[in-house]
Parts: sequence; C-alpha cells; structure tokens
Amino acid sequence: MLEQIEGLLKEAKEWQAKNAQEVEDFRLAFLSKKGKLNQLFDEFKKVPNEKKREFGQELNKLKGKIEERFKSLQEESQNSSVTSEDKPDVFLPEVPESLGSLHPLTITKRRIAEIFARMGFSSEDGPEMETDWYNFTALNFPENHPAREMQDTFFISKGEEQKDDTLLRTHTSNVQVRLMEHTKPPLRSIMVGRVYRNEAISARAHCQFHQAEGLYVDKNVSFKDLKDTLLHFAKEMFGKDTKIRLRPSYFPFTEPSAEIDISCFICKGEGCNICKKTGWVEIGGSGMVDPNVLVSAGIDPEEYTGFAFGMGIERIAMLKFGINDIRLFFDNDIRFLSQFKGV
Repeated sequence: MLEQIEGLLKEAKEWQAKNAQEVEDFRLAFLSKKGKLNQLFDEFKKVPNEKKREFGQELNKLKGKIEERFKSLQEESQNSSVTSEDKPDVFLPEVPESLGSLHPLTITKRRIAEIFARMGFSSEDGPEMETDWYNFTALNFPENHPAREMQDTFFISKGEEQKDDTLLRTHTSNVQVRLMEHTKPPLRSIMVGRVYRNEAISARAHCQFHQAEGLYVDKNVSFKDLKDTLLHFAKEMFGKDTKIRLRPSYFPFTEPSAEIDISCFICKGEGCNICKKTGWVEIGGSGMVDPNVLVSAGIDPEEYTGFAFGMGIERIAMLKFGINDIRLFFDNDIRFLSQFKGV
C-alpha cells in the first residue's frame, strides 16, 4: 500500500499540462470517482485494522498533495494560455479616444450668457420650487389669471393664502423679484434656468424647458435701451445682418409689452418653412417693468424704471441648429448629441 501511495504521488508530480484539456485529464486520472486516488481508498477497506491508522494518514496526505498539484497545474495553464497570436500587436495604430460633446442646450446657454456678460449683465439663479408670491403675485398676475390654474402650473401644496401656495416655477422671473428685493438699483442681470409647465409633450412643446430672462433697472431706462440691447443680442447670436422687430403684446409684469421677432437667418427674409413664409421668427417677449412689480419688490417707480425680456433656450437652439423636434433635447440619443462635437 505504501509503495502504491509513493508511486501515485510521483506520477502526479511528474504530470505536465500545457493547456486546459490536459489539466482536465489530470483531474479525471487522479481525482474523479473512477480515478486512481479513489481506487486506493477502495483498497484501503481491505487493510487490516491495526494498519488502518498508518495507511489512512498517508492516504489523506496523498490526497492533499494531489489536490495542490491540480491547482498548480490550473494556474500554470492559465498563465501560459496567452499565445503569441493572442498578444496585442504593439505596432498597430492606436485607437483614438472618443470624447463626448457638450449638449446643444449647454452650448446655447453658455453663448447667451457670454453675449450678455459682455454687455455688463451678471448671472443670477434662484429656486425651481417657488411660492405663488414670487412666481405670480409679485409679478402683477391677477388672482384669477389662467396661468394660476392646474392646466398650466404644477402645484405642489396649498398654503393658508393663495400667495403661500408652493409650485414649480413657470418662468425664471421669480429670480428677478428676489434680486430686486435684496439688491438696490442699478441692476443688470440675466437669469438662466429650468422651468416647468403643465403642457402636453409634442414636437413643439414640453412640460420642462429652459428660459433666459434679463432685467435692467436704473434711473432713466427707456424702451430704446431695451430695443438696442435685443438688437445687439440678435446680431451676436444669429449673425450681423439680423434685424429685429417688436410687436405689441401683453404680459402682466411689463407695460408696454412686445413680442421679439428676428429676421429669418435661413431665407434672409424672403420666406421659408422656418419662418412660415413671413420672413420673421419669434424668439421671446419683452417690455418695460410694470410699476406694480417695482413696488412689490420695494423699488420706487418714481425714481427708477427698467426693462425685462425672456426667451426659451430650446427655441433659440432649435433655430440656431435647425432642430425640428424639442423632444430630441431630452432623449439622450447619442446619435443626436454626437452631432455637436466641436460646435
């Protein structure tokens, strides 16, 4: 029995395995149910009782050493499994790294902020979850204004009074009110941020989008200052040949109010699908700050005047890059986003 144990151990030590199959052959030859080790254990049953202790210890040692040899062969096989054909060819040209690109909305927001920064406008920010006071009441919205109703606004909670209702802001004008409350004129700032409206999602509308609003309050601010500011922005954003026109409109927080149109930079005013054959494209709203808004923010309208304007960033980006579906901005489709590398 001892001679068999020594012979089996010697055979296991001398076994060489160059690949996984030969390692498996070792396992089948020594450690499987029909392997040589199990055969020795079967013969152990015939050993006289007085010899069982001695032979039992030797058999257990043999089993441990064979298992160690099996693990050793496995490691050797894995280390030698990479052939010259599998090794990387260091002479192949390197694969260039694929860098991401800025989102088109980020590009547009930065460009807008850059243009107004050169005109002396600082950037301000405020909460997206707001009270009715800052979102509506302080901006001269009547109590029965349709925008206060559920079909336009995402309300979060109701307060004891209407001005205490909590909602998701519908415009970044709330930042204008907060700024005027805590900062003494002159004020010249731009507010860029995400806003929310309870609207059906389509190619032209979304329940969340981004706005850029501007505010200028000082002594003797006129409507001409507003027009010159918007004209300079349009030329910087869409090209030096761009013209603007201001159409009379109504907004609760400005008086007089005007819609902002730019000459179509696609057809140069001749008429196309983008401008609906009119030669003009609407980009936002504007006007002189209503005296009631200045009073709500603690500013004397007899001493100060101001103008405000606002525009949808998605609208600007769609015009700038020729995008026809607002939903593309929110889909995270790499095929769409990759088009803006280097812009």
